[in-house]
Amino acid sequence: MKAVILAGGLGTRLQPYTFFIPKPMLPLGNKPLLEYLVEWLIKSKKIDQIVICVSYLHRSIEDYFEDGSRFGIEIKYSRSDRPLATAGQLKTAANHLEDSFVCLYGDSIYEFPLNEMIENHIKDKAFISMALTRYKTNLKYGFIELDGSEKKLVTDWKEKPEISGLINIGCYVFEPEFLKIIPSSVSFGMDEAVRSCIKNKKKVNSYIVKDGSFMDIGDKKSYLEAYKQYVKRLGKI
Repeated sequence: MKAVILAGGLGTRLQPYTFFIPKPMLPLGNKPLLEYLVEWLIKSKKIDQIVICVSYLHRSIEDYFEDGSRFGIEIKYSRSDRPLATAGQLKTAANHLEDSFVCLYGDSIYEFPLNEMIENHIKDKAFISMALTRYKTNLKYGFIELDGSEKKLVTDWKEKPEISGLINIGCYVFEPEFLKIIPSSVSFGMDEAVRSCIKNKKKVNSYIVKDGSFMDIGDKKSYLEAYKQYVKRLGKI
């Protein structure tokens, strides 16, 4: 099976770190973030080729990974000349994808059994499988509830309530027909594409991962927290 890594974003929320380094190449411990993703895909023993979708500062990614032989896997590249959002970026790799494939975002760390997710997808004959995890947070403000009358009387005040639910962590298994839903050469989000599949009654499976199996590197705060964790893993030098 092939895997696609979406690594073409501008990394706006991580500026100024990303002025000269694309977000997937930011260091975590002694390696760039993207190298951990490549190693994780290889570890699954289900992936025999990786396609990296690149755009912003693409040469630093291509020069580092080259054809993948140094890492023990074949790596190809799909390049766009401008950001196309997540699904639009994936569409640029369509020529490489003839069968079921894995797709993941290049700004996260995953530590769950990908092989199990792939096997479930095939067994259930799903059109899409999405990796999800449980998440909870406290809202920043107090919420006020009103009654249903014309006077709109206040009936309750919930101060900074906690909400919880399942969130998408940006790792999917897709059938190749999914690519037909995505328009070419336009910015198109993965949420739009998946919602279209749900609307058209396609089978969208969930795969819920354990807490601690996912780390987002989306902004400066989360990046610094992840960086500290990986430096700690290295031990004393």
